[in-house]
Amino acid sequence: METQHATIAMLTYQRNTLLAAVLPALLDQAGRSPVPTRVLVVDNDPSGQAAPVVRAAQARAREQGVALRYVHEPVPGIVAGRNRALEESGDDLLAFIDDDEEPGPGWLEALLDAHERLGCEAVTGPTPPRFTRPASAWVRHSGAFDSWQAPDGGVVTSADTGNLLLDLAVVRGLGLRFDPRYGLSGGEDSLFTRSLTLAGATIRFAAGAVVDKRVPPTRATRAWVLRRSFRSGSSWARVRIDTATGARLPRRLGYALKGLARAGRDGARAVVARGRGDDAARAVHEVSCRGGLGMVVGAFGGRVLEYGRAKDAS
Repeated sequence: METQHATIAMLTYQRNTLLAAVLPALLDQAGRSPVPTRVLVVDNDPSGQAAPVVRAAQARAREQGVALRYVHEPVPGIVAGRNRALEESGDDLLAFIDDDEEPGPGWLEALLDAHERLGCEAVTGPTPPRFTRPASAWVRHSGAFDSWQAPDGGVVTSADTGNLLLDLAVVRGLGLRFDPRYGLSGGEDSLFTRSLTLAGATIRFAAGAVVDKRVPPTRATRAWVLRRSFRSGSSWARVRIDTATGARLPRRLGYALKGLARAGRDGARAVVARGRGDDAARAVHEVSCRGGLGMVVGAFGGRVLEYGRAKDAS
């Protein structure tokens, strides 16, 4: 049997300080991998400013016997970057990670072990938050940054591509790519992984494959969380409609009504919680209410932009 190969693909956009800090950890992960592994940096900055950062790390990569490659993807949006990673990864397995994340000890090994041991087509793991400054009680209780959990080895139906191992033979056999309609709104990972499982593939959860996600002060605010919740509700509805079969109008109406009901119910609960001085419950209900409103928008195809490059989009 031929030896498998793997690629760690890091997408980056104007976060050169974070990129420089995390590259040594990625090289260490690749060097300790049980299969030959290279590191691929996909720079989604139109000006390509990450190139010097990668060049500076290549000497260390050579010392460790790890291939470190840089590619420039100037087309704006995370979808273009993820699809470029698919195109550039001619290996058997591809592990995605983002430039605001840091892999925990044994991250890649845990992903690879689960893939081999469980015979699945994809593996994901926890993404706990790391607040760079203490967050308010409202933000902490909102759940917006909580890492979702599943039993170790359990089957999940979708995953975050910030921590995801893919069997590329399966992905290419199914003709899957990230949908450009989600390039500036987010939700592309939910659509991709949901499409993968609907096609019969299995995604497993590896509890030991931990990736810490940095949360800067600009995101650890009530205003940012509520905007993200609105966007998430929109993309949640859009993904389910885009992956459904049959007539879409009844589904659109159904999700819109579900969103309205959720917004009304949790909006009222948030008001009650505020009157009681219960900040934890208020945060949870306000986030749910805003997500419900987003569902209404998404149900009718509304696109809520998250990434600040809409003016560059085609």
